[in-house]
Amino acid sequence: MTMFEKVAVLGFGTMGGGIAQVVAQSGRDVLVLESEQSRLDAGRAGIERFLAAGIERGKTTPEQRDEVLGRIRGTTSIADLADVDLVIEAVTERREVKAALFAEVAAVVSATTVLATNTSALSVSDLATSASHPERFAGLHFFNPAQLMKVVEVVRGLATSSEVNERLIAFVGEIGKDAVPVKDRPGFLVNKLLMPYLNDVIQEFDDELASAEDIDVAIRLGLGYKLGPFELLDLIGLDVHEHATRSAYDATLDPAFAPPPLLQTMVAAGRLGNKSGHGFRAGVSK
Repeated sequence: MTMFEKVAVLGFGTMGGGIAQVVAQSGRDVLVLESEQSRLDAGRAGIERFLAAGIERGKTTPEQRDEVLGRIRGTTSIADLADVDLVIEAVTERREVKAALFAEVAAVVSATTVLATNTSALSVSDLATSASHPERFAGLHFFNPAQLMKVVEVVRGLATSSEVNERLIAFVGEIGKDAVPVKDRPGFLVNKLLMPYLNDVIQEFDDELASAEDIDVAIRLGLGYKLGPFELLDLIGLDVHEHATRSAYDATLDPAFAPPPLLQTMVAAGRLGNKSGHGFRAGVSK
């Protein structure tokens, strides 16, 4: 039995667009909700660019591109979500925004529709309280870029039913990803390990142990990582990491999660990495 034939994705930014593409590639119809038509247009254009690059590399065909795009439909009306089987939320990483949206969606969809959040830092159990029937609420944490990253953390909240957890694990496999079941803890599994590591390298750089470039080379060659820590920070966005690690620190008071002073300074100055044109690898004035 196919898990979740009709899927809705809330948000059409980088993560929402990637998730929508992955789900559509599995043969499912995808309905994407956004606040404005311009955001829907921008999200669709992003998928078109990604698929065009795949055609140039010989990874996909024009026919496959058209099939994927044909399965993705956009809307600005929550009422259009009434008949979906699964909702995957991928909006801004702010608790109040996600909670308000889930409350609206839960009032429209069936009581059996599964609700999942793609949050990387917020509590799944806490967000579940914003929707009716919290037993159908869980986390599906995709990694960026969702089209390429194979792992998806399936996060079971305190109220998540065993059935919903098992169905989501099966769904992740059906869309071509590897499911890693995890408990609802700050940072889940991957980010719980990643955030202290990134904080450590930022502090070591600030203490002038080595240059950002040399630290990246040492980590890539010494540990076999595909990206050095500063290359990764610039890619994901310094503001994204700062928000995630601060959220984990607020929840645990573990000093390993405390945002380093240099990170806070760079975010305040708008030096956010690749998206702002200036990050660690682009140089830091000290």
